[in-house]
Order: sequence, then structure tokens, then C-alpha cells
Amino acid sequence: MRDVRSDPELQELVRRFVTPDRRYLRLGGSLHRLSEVERSTFVRDLAQTAHEITPAELGILFEAGWRERKTAAWLVAVAHRTEFRDHIGRLLLASGGPYAGAAYCVALAKFGTAADAELLAAYLDHYLSRPDLDYDQPIVLGTLLYLDGLLGSESASRFIVLGGAWDQWLEARGVAALNPHACQQSMQRLCAFVDTTTEAFDPRQGRAARSQAVSEGV
Repeated sequence: MRDVRSDPELQELVRRFVTPDRRYLRLGGSLHRLSEVERSTFVRDLAQTAHEITPAELGILFEAGWRERKTAAWLVAVAHRTEFRDHIGRLLLASGGPYAGAAYCVALAKFGTAADAELLAAYLDHYLSRPDLDYDQPIVLGTLLYLDGLLGSESASRFIVLGGAWDQWLEARGVAALNPHACQQSMQRLCAFVDTTTEAFDPRQGRAARSQAVSEGV
């Protein structure tokens, strides 16, 4: 793992992409608490950043801590960079740290294919058998339910059947009830925010503006 405290290259990427306007903190549930003006500015800046950052720069962020990986996953989701699917799936399954799992789920949800559902199901196969670990099981299951609704599939059904892996995990953890459909609705809201952000920036317009700037010697 790259350490921002001793890595000048990573420090520069964090300054440019992670910390502006407290981005890494706001990505997630905090988005719903932004005022209309704050939201508009945040959406515009996030969209611009998502299309400016290079794959190599994203790769470096994914090698760092949770703040960097969380931000990178959101930028991947907004720009729909599906080439990072397998890498995100590996990071999710590894669960190498807190706070980034939901961001991985946002990216996989926005990719929106059966391959993404398989990655989520692989996570649940492993971690619902580990009641000693309270990681991202609820949001992963909610994301899988979201994809089922999108794809017309039933990948989550074997987990939520009465007495199935989800019920067993809750019982082992001593949790009376935790509705995975509430997590599905939460993921739906986050994906709607990604859609709004994606629509805020047209890459063709961005390229045209940069070409014009070059031709004018700006």
C-alpha cells in the first residue's frame, strides 16, 4: 500500500482529486445533506474530475488508503470506466480496510452487468459465512438486489430465502432485523446521484473546449 505521508506523487494526486471541497468525506450518505448550491458545485467539480483523471492516476489512488480508494471508485463510477471492474471486485473481496466498500458497490452498480452481480455474489458467499466479521454485507446485498431489479435477474434470492445465508448471518450476530431492501433503496439514491453527475459533463464538449484553447494558444 502506498503511504501518502511519504509518497510525493500520491500527495499531489490527493491534493488534486481527493481533498478538494472535502470530497472524500462527502461521497456517500453525506451527499443528501448538501444544500442545493453546494450540490450543484460539488456535482460539477466531481464530473470534471472524473473525466480529467487518467487511468494511471486512478491506479495509484487504488493502491493507497481508504480515502483515496473511496474517491477513485466514485470517479470510476461517474466516468463509467469498466476496465476497473475486476480490480474493484478484488478490492471488495479483500476488504482490506474500512469505509471504501460502499464506493466499490456504487461502481459495480453503475456498471450494471451480470459480471458485476457475480462479483457481489462472490463477496456474499464468502462473508455471510463469517458472522464474526461485520464488513459491507448489508450494502453488498442491497446492491445485488438493485442489480437484480435492473437486470431482471434473481442473483440475490438464494441469500435472502427464509432461513438462508442472510438470516443465518443476522442470527449469528444477534441482530433482530436488518432489511436489505432499505440498503437497495440507499444504493438506488446513490446511483441516481451518479447519473446526475455524469450528465453534468459531456466529454465531447470538454475535448472541444480543450482543442479550442490549444488552437488559441491558451
